[in-house]
Amino acid sequence: MIRWWTKKRLTVANQRGFTLIELMIVVAIIGILAAIAIPLYANVQARARIAKAQADARALASAVSIYGAHMGRIPTALTDLTVAVSNPQNQTAGPFMSKVPDPPAGWAAYGYTGDTASGTFNINSNGDNTTVSLP
Repeated sequence: MIRWWTKKRLTVANQRGFTLIELMIVVAIIGILAAIAIPLYANVQARARIAKAQADARALASAVSIYGAHMGRIPTALTDLTVAVSNPQNQTAGPFMSKVPDPPAGWAAYGYTGDTASGTFNINSNGDNTTVSLP
């Protein structure tokens, strides 16, 4: 009996590694997890680019509003926000932004249209099948 037990222990102890079935199951599980994770990761990147564009548009709109309050009119271009200006009372202010922000990767540059007569403006950009626009 002891001899049988010793022989059985040596056989089990010498067995190393995994069977082919075990390895195939692990590879299948990793494949399923990757198939779930990769689309989610791509979606997170797109949402981050959209959030950056929205934040940049709000910052630009705020700078345009401050420029308009100081000068009494809205700027003609976004680059006007990056220089110091003097209003009709000879008060100097600015720059209202250090530079016009770069759009997210793969997005169009920020567009700006302003109507100086009514004092309204529109800032927009598009990418990732989305348009960010602030009136």
